[in-house]
Amino acid sequence: MSERFRLTLAQLNPVVGDLAGNMEQAIAAHDEGRSAGADLVMLPEMFLAGYQIQDLVLKPAFIADVMNALAALARRTAEGPALGIGAPVMEGAELHNAYHILQGGRIVAQILKHDLPNDEVFDEKRLYSSGEISGPVRLGPIRIGVPICEDAWHPEVAETLVETGAEILLVPNGSPYFRGKWDVRLSHMVSRVVETGLPLVYLNMVGGQDDQVFDGGSFVLNPGGKLAALLPVFDTAIAHLDFARGPDGWACLPAERAALPDAWEQDYRAIVEGTRDYLRKSGFSKVVLGLSGGVDSALVAAIAADAIGAENVHCVMLPSRHTSSESLEDAEAVARALGCRLDTLPIDPARAAVEATLAPLFEGRAPDITEENIQSRLRGLMLMALSNKFGEMLLTTGNKSEVAVGYATIYGDMAGGYNPIKDLYKTRVFETCRWRNANHRPWMLGPEGEVIPARVITKPPSAELRDDQKDEDSLPPYEMLDAILDGLIERDLAIGDLVAEGFERETVEKVERLLYLSEYKRYQAAPGPKVSPKAFWLDRRYPIVMRWRDRG
Repeated sequence: MSERFRLTLAQLNPVVGDLAGNMEQAIAAHDEGRSAGADLVMLPEMFLAGYQIQDLVLKPAFIADVMNALAALARRTAEGPALGIGAPVMEGAELHNAYHILQGGRIVAQILKHDLPNDEVFDEKRLYSSGEISGPVRLGPIRIGVPICEDAWHPEVAETLVETGAEILLVPNGSPYFRGKWDVRLSHMVSRVVETGLPLVYLNMVGGQDDQVFDGGSFVLNPGGKLAALLPVFDTAIAHLDFARGPDGWACLPAERAALPDAWEQDYRAIVEGTRDYLRKSGFSKVVLGLSGGVDSALVAAIAADAIGAENVHCVMLPSRHTSSESLEDAEAVARALGCRLDTLPIDPARAAVEATLAPLFEGRAPDITEENIQSRLRGLMLMALSNKFGEMLLTTGNKSEVAVGYATIYGDMAGGYNPIKDLYKTRVFETCRWRNANHRPWMLGPEGEVIPARVITKPPSAELRDDQKDEDSLPPYEMLDAILDGLIERDLAIGDLVAEGFERETVEKVERLLYLSEYKRYQAAPGPKVSPKAFWLDRRYPIVMRWRDRG
């Protein structure tokens, strides 16, 4: 009879800093593995502390608590299978991202992360020291090698492990989502399997943490790179996988392979889960938002309803003298379709009082954008008052196009605790609305069907801060604007590159100027879920005050 090894994968959702709660999740997974006869229960990278913990890991008191929790976890899982779990560790004067194997009430092995990512949303070289490459760990009949996340994105660690006797690669991860990320991961892992000839287990966590969303989608590759198992994306899951040793080494026996949704569904799911977890982990169960009758706020309302249920979404229409009857009708139609509460608070009395107060100092000056922004800031003030009074988190509703060029009022419509569509360009907002109207999934708590009326999607966008205002009075058409922004932000193209692609130099230079001038607003903007390869905040860090402009 061939040798067997049973591995329990725990694709779970930790909370940063919740050592007790994360430990209880680990113990519950260990119990399931023990009941299933597992030899090893595997949890993701940094699971005990949560991920990413950023500068929290630099506090000695936090590290001490982590070490105490790890020792307690080892004692509480002494009976049954070994347990693999990620947690930071201090070795002498050096701090490491580490993976710990617990068995028989103690830590029997400790693997230190060697390759530290220092791009995109990661700056681990600032926080951790690189560890020496660890050799394989024997568990029963098998020798396991543990490249931690980034260690498996490069050949060196895996090559060293196979040379020192590893028979399988177990890769614990904290890998956040962006559009197309699963395919990128798969490509790298297939390379490691082809290079080493070993089966590989890729375990990722799920759940939202600030701007990052971990999408799970854990998988197993057999020698040759064939997909042997796939866990669902975004859902917590525990899977028991059997490995058998044959004439050519170890391989995973046939296991369930979950369906992988298309990119539009994965984006929307990431936004919903990011919003849901940001609220849950922050202690909020209800939200409030300004519902203008426009497409952005309509989509945010739909996302909120899908995340926490329509009964927990409070929509507020804040009309002024410039608000059209169509906008009032459209806001009401959206709230009715979603089943959300809608209140109306006219801002004109407050606007008149503010303008009267300022009149002595403004005397002799013509009305301009100042008066427009007063309206937006009054809306922000009223919405924040409702948030404070009723304990509802204020969601802000600016899309990535507006955030990029500053077409948003700081302390006005930018006010809020979270922005679900912060990383969606305007053109993707339109398409996401159409996708949501046509699709409903069990993980959506909002109603199915057309929840965003067609007129909301097709009418010309307007801030309605003055009569007959349209976004295109101040900006290029969104199809053009988004294409230019994609070049400047996502692809880091030069002005000349975009001109060569057919855009007018004057338009590109205007967009670039707005992009750089708006940096100060983005530094003060609410966080929101990252879904693109280059989201604002950690992915793209520019100085606020900066005079360079591309004139090539």
